[in-house]
Amino acid sequence: MFFLKRPDGPEPEDFHLSRRGALAGAFFAGYAVAAFSADADPIHTDETGLITAKVDLSSGIPAYVARPDGPGRHPAVLVVSEIFGVHEYIRDICRRFAKLGYVAIAPAFFVRVGDPAPIPMSQIADIMKIVAAAADPQIIGDVDAAVHWLKAQKFVDASRMAVTGYCWGGRVTWLACEEFSDFKAGVAWYGQLEPVAGRPADESRLYPVKLAASLKAPVLGLYAGKDPLSQGIPDMKAALAAAGKTGSDFVVYPDASHGFHADYRPSYNEADAKDGWARLLAFFKANGVGPGKA
Repeated sequence: MFFLKRPDGPEPEDFHLSRRGALAGAFFAGYAVAAFSADADPIHTDETGLITAKVDLSSGIPAYVARPDGPGRHPAVLVVSEIFGVHEYIRDICRRFAKLGYVAIAPAFFVRVGDPAPIPMSQIADIMKIVAAAADPQIIGDVDAAVHWLKAQKFVDASRMAVTGYCWGGRVTWLACEEFSDFKAGVAWYGQLEPVAGRPADESRLYPVKLAASLKAPVLGLYAGKDPLSQGIPDMKAALAAAGKTGSDFVVYPDASHGFHADYRPSYNEADAKDGWARLLAFFKANGVGPGKA
């Protein structure tokens, strides 16, 4: 497996071959160029004790998988990326889950049009075009394909599956728990809940607040006080209450900004990121998706 240690390109010492298989050419090797901070010191989770691989989903896209290297059936987590796709930050999150005893899968939702990860911030419009091309029905179909792949694996305990996502993936996390009964819990990191105030609603998009009555699994929303997306929380709470949906919860970190969990970005807030991760694990466990073999 080839990875770049630098977002601006490789040096000879950056390349190494993993004993676990080849992902070369499947995913951008480094961190998303548009959001990478020169001062960042991202967490690196090694592959010791893990199996990592690229798999092909029935919907026609690849996905990155990290899982424990051992026998037995393990709980599974669907990891949904930000707008930058399956770059090193998302893959590292999968490995963090795998170290805890989960099978983690991160589908490359944008690959049909392009890979946003290597595109610089000066071309953010190109990134948004790639992201916008992933229509909600297509996204739901890809989630369905990932679920079916997990359920077909002998190392997955299909009765214990959860989903988590960041930014763009936070909205998808809510939608996944509204669409699929396979998930026992979801954790949405600063995901959009409703149309942005003052802007016309995109009628082609699905908004979690409008589908609250169909929620099939509790969701923990982790939001930033300095992020305008947190303004949708009161409406989402009201929609859940009106539908009689219990078990979901929200945590707002008052001093945090959007992207506070992303350890490669200037927005990273270490204390809030660690607290949110601990809350995620506790929420999964409380809803029957704790780590470890069946």
